[in-house]
Amino acid sequence: MPRIQTSCPRCHQPIVADVQQLFDLTTDPTAKQKLLSHGTNTARCQACGYEGMMATPVVYHDPEKELLLTYFPPELGLPINAQEKQIGPLINQVVNALSPEKRKGYLFNPQTMLTFQTMIDKILEGDGITKEMIEAQQKRVGLLQRLLTIGKSEDRITIIHQENKLIDGEFFAILGTILESAMAQGDEKAASLLKEIQSELLKETKIGQELLAQSTETQAALKLLQDASKTGLTREKLLEILLGLKSESSLTTVVSVTRSGLDYQFFQILSEQIDQAAPDKKQALTDLRDKLLNLTREIDNELKHRIEESTKLLNTILAEPLIEEAVKKNLSQLDEFFSQALQIEFEAAHQNNDVARIEKIQKVIKVLEKESAPPPEFELIQQLLEVKDDDSRKKLLEENQAKVNDNFLQTLTGIIQEADSQKQSPQFVEALKSIYKNALRLTMEKNLKN
Repeated sequence: MPRIQTSCPRCHQPIVADVQQLFDLTTDPTAKQKLLSHGTNTARCQACGYEGMMATPVVYHDPEKELLLTYFPPELGLPINAQEKQIGPLINQVVNALSPEKRKGYLFNPQTMLTFQTMIDKILEGDGITKEMIEAQQKRVGLLQRLLTIGKSEDRITIIHQENKLIDGEFFAILGTILESAMAQGDEKAASLLKEIQSELLKETKIGQELLAQSTETQAALKLLQDASKTGLTREKLLEILLGLKSESSLTTVVSVTRSGLDYQFFQILSEQIDQAAPDKKQALTDLRDKLLNLTREIDNELKHRIEESTKLLNTILAEPLIEEAVKKNLSQLDEFFSQALQIEFEAAHQNNDVARIEKIQKVIKVLEKESAPPPEFELIQQLLEVKDDDSRKKLLEENQAKVNDNFLQTLTGIIQEADSQKQSPQFVEALKSIYKNALRLTMEKNLKN
């Protein structure tokens, strides 16, 4: 992305900004995300604190949806022919990036957007997101912000009843996302208030009561699965648990965690039950079979798609001259599906006796092993937990004085807080606190000597 020098719209001091005028999904699959997130073409002035959009022409291209959109800021005050001179080369880049057979009529009739927001709305509309849906989402966010500013529970409940139409599954999803963010950032005050609001919504709204009932049913089913696993979960027992579920969400959750058990033999047992069932129960069993077949098909298709995407990413990494750096650059995208793709491609390379590919894949594996290795603090904490008496812990801490530092204490504090919040065994929490106390004392003694 080119960096240009311009002047701040407010104080006119010189500033440097990143500018991107062409957002083409043909050459950059992340182009849509960059444009919608407003992460580009934004000016920030260190002198006066101004932050806002840069006035620059923009061309957006989505070949799959046959969208070619152009926007030229009216504040630039240029005549049409001058605008075309700036937009034309960008459109030529779009056309040249496509092979001849993919060049279609829409490319020669770009849609002109009068405002930048109109361009955003048009892109979202192509994804099935209408302006009405966006406005409804904004209203949900506004309601949540309003609830967060009210101190008394009874006042919040009054508003919840008044705005009941806005409180749906999407509203709970927004609330859940914000709650997760607050907890991840360690904002206990905000997380506590959000949990309180969530509890009120679950009790005071119809959708909340339904979600609470579904959650209770799902947790009960997972508990049955856990208990059955201790003695050996059979296909018959799994079928019994699935038959007891009433909500679609519970069924989807249980199927997702027991997919491997829903094999040919399982469906054979279910088909036998359908054949032997009384007429009044036959249809319900048949409907369940259809639902389970659809759910397993969806899971398998999603798994296949995710592995295919991960394989593409792996091949991109393997094509880089510096594989180690490429892996580190893409760490945020490397999940369990990438691990599966890595294993599949490694085995395929062995079968094909492709030595060069094997060596490249091994480089990827080596970097992943290094990056996924727990910090040294975790290893020492684990060793200390395995020691049962306090004197032995003190001795072990003294032997590892170099590792007992601020990072060690911070890591230990985080583990203790998590253990407390998850209500883990008192013995485990007490052992952690004992380790912390001894480590803190050792750290203070080292500081005094220095």
